[in-house]
Amino acid sequence: QVQLVDSGGGLVQAGGSLRLSCAASGRTFSTYAMGWFRQAPGKEREFVAAITWSAGITFYGDSVKGRFTISRDKSKKTGYLQMNSLKPDDTAVYYCAAKDSVGIYRSRYEYPYWGQGTQVTVSS
Repeated sequence: QVQLVDSGGGLVQAGGSLRLSCAASGRTFSTYAMGWFRQAPGKEREFVAAITWSAGITFYGDSVKGRFTISRDKSKKTGYLQMNSLKPDDTAVYYCAAKDSVGIYRSRYEYPYWGQGTQVTVSS
């Protein structure tokens, strides 16, 4: 089993920045993929970004491209989501997810392991 703990959410004004973290523990794999998703009230869980753990290949959802950056620190077994130029529409609970397979996965159904979620609120 893989355990994920995501953190770093909070309240920020529009135009501000936050960095989310996702710490992995338990049975971690040398080759796996990590993703970030978000879910606003009354909406479906939306893909935000993904990264391949080994090579660091990244992919972003259209709504965050150019503003958010996904990264990972392999030595710390921690993934990050740097969020800049935040907008009120970015308000949601953000979840990290992991899959023990190499690749970029944009569907939430691909990921068996999930963090508990961290709230991000952007005020106008």
